[in-house]
Amino acid sequence: MTAGHSHDHGRDHGPDHDHSTCVSDALARAEASCGERGARLTPLRRRVLEGLADSHVPLGAYELVERLGSTGEKPPPMSVYRALDFLVSEGLAHRIESRNAYIACGREHARDDVIVFLICEGCGLTDEVASHAIGRDLAWATRAAGFTPRTPVIEIAGTCARCRAVEAQEQVPAGTAEPETAR
Repeated sequence: MTAGHSHDHGRDHGPDHDHSTCVSDALARAEASCGERGARLTPLRRRVLEGLADSHVPLGAYELVERLGSTGEKPPPMSVYRALDFLVSEGLAHRIESRNAYIACGREHARDDVIVFLICEGCGLTDEVASHAIGRDLAWATRAAGFTPRTPVIEIAGTCARCRAVEAQEQVPAGTAEPETAR
């Protein structure tokens, strides 16, 4: 998988992207949120959130264990799972069900807002986008059915712009340039 995901739709995560901004933004949101709620951002919870925010693709718990082990002490998987549960319950991370993986939350939203993830099947790029219209329509539909959603998340699999561009380049046979027009 190629690294890259955008929590803010349209934000460039190309080779020049500074991952430290994503990490520092996620940590600042986490510290503010935990401070408001009286929750504790323990050192391990902080490391797990840093790992998620820096990954730019959804990560499974065991992938996180390996990543964290490469930059310091390798935490026990159960401790990472507990940290992930905390981060999800605090709205600081999301579980991507189709991938059995986690990603740092990239935007401020209410706990009952519908979250839409655009997931590239080619490179793993996962973009968290907001759609108030989808949220409004889904809230109406669930109320009409007498249903209370627990996790209002929608996952849409497809191909990101970067992978589409690579596919387009690969489809042009080598050595075939468009003929120049006579002047």
